[in-house]
Amino acid sequence: MELELLLRKQFGYSSFRTGQKEVITSLLEGKDTLAMLPTGTGKSLCYQLPAYILDGTCIIISPLLSLMQDQMEQMKMRGEKRVIALNSFLSFEEKKRALSRLGQFRFVFMSPEMLSNQRVLHELSKIRLSLFVVDEAHCISQWGHDFRPDYLKIGEARELLNRPLTLALTATATEEVRTDITKYLHLQDANQWIFSVDRANIAMSVQHCESYKEKLDSLLEIVKNVQKPGIIYFSSKKAAEETAYWLEQEGIKKVGVYHGGMEQDERILIQQQFLFNELEIICATSAFGMGINKNDIRFVVHFHPPGQMESYLQEIGRAGRDGKRSLAILLYADGDERIHERLMETELPTDKQIEAFLAYEPNLKKEAAAVLQLTDVQYRYLLHYEELYKDFSFEKKWEYIQRDKNEQIRKKRRKLSQMVQWIHSTSCRREGVLLYFHEKIGSKPERCCDCCGLNILDYYESTAGQSRQEEMNDWEAILQKLLLMEGKIDEKE
Repeated sequence: MELELLLRKQFGYSSFRTGQKEVITSLLEGKDTLAMLPTGTGKSLCYQLPAYILDGTCIIISPLLSLMQDQMEQMKMRGEKRVIALNSFLSFEEKKRALSRLGQFRFVFMSPEMLSNQRVLHELSKIRLSLFVVDEAHCISQWGHDFRPDYLKIGEARELLNRPLTLALTATATEEVRTDITKYLHLQDANQWIFSVDRANIAMSVQHCESYKEKLDSLLEIVKNVQKPGIIYFSSKKAAEETAYWLEQEGIKKVGVYHGGMEQDERILIQQQFLFNELEIICATSAFGMGINKNDIRFVVHFHPPGQMESYLQEIGRAGRDGKRSLAILLYADGDERIHERLMETELPTDKQIEAFLAYEPNLKKEAAAVLQLTDVQYRYLLHYEELYKDFSFEKKWEYIQRDKNEQIRKKRRKLSQMVQWIHSTSCRREGVLLYFHEKIGSKPERCCDCCGLNILDYYESTAGQSRQEEMNDWEAILQKLLLMEGKIDEKE
């Protein structure tokens, strides 16, 4: 069947977006493929359409519960019944029943942790796989080395499944990250379709603030006037909660808060309220975003700077997916980067915790985690690296794990330093982002960034649906006509 015909019949679209057809064609030719497409360009179509042509079950490894649930619900709304997400929403019995009939599904979503489950792997090995998809594949490099080590095991699982046709999808991956993706997925001779990360409809601005109060004042000015809906990102749960409450006290309506410490049901409720416009502003940590399929987000504010350029681009990329002009504002005060420096020191285990954990017997590791007060992330990290170096002596294990930890911290510091340099730069913001991803800037959009003369008044809302600047221009035109009528100015003026 002609691809455009299937696109129209199955998805209701008349044409492909940037990169979609190239990636789909690559897969249909039987080539493992790594694809980097800009945020908001419909990456999920790149595996959904081939799955209707190829025979078998399409497995999608997805990083977040909200993302897989959102994509599954969208498929069901289009009439797809053979889709399931193996996650905590299913009861034990539902999961057991689903595993026994995996081959009956066309699409199966799961996390890297679920893929590491031996029972799941065994059941997958018994069915025909049409496609093996790793969505948000940059997480392999971004999270795999510390936060979620199961990402580094996806390639091993792929080998056990006899190397099915594989698609790795991402919106933000430097050459270094793409190397990590191909390495850990065991992709050899894969096609790579790399498209520009630039989103010309998103204008970028950095506002330097002298104090925390000035930041709050700037935020209030933005939220009161800039077209909505919008997302405000924070580096801490506490700051997100306190600022959401403060905005409500200042008379801002329809404000919600979202972070990873909330109950699952609460988070889903907030997402749904935002999607259906019951909430206009979300104060959130980075946990909010993936799986939020909302096209009309008009602004993204960073109250604290992200720790790396990849995160910044992913987060501002949630704005303007409808192609209309949108705004990304980063509020910066001297010393903001110290938040990330503190996180680096606390998210991974200390040298003493590493040494003590290794001294425990294998059957006492859970008790060790409690005694040593390890976080969930630290515990998984230590389990992964102890397994990785299981054939080494105690001393070598400790030395290698400490070395790996220090290397991860070094990389994070380098990325944070690059982010801070970009914030302080007086050169074109867009050009700086593209240079980070080894791209050259072409023609700049009319509304580019604060360094290129961006006027934020252009993004102010009005009752007529115009920007504040356009409204002012209209009033000037009306005044000019009135003066002409009264003969107070010369028409030539």
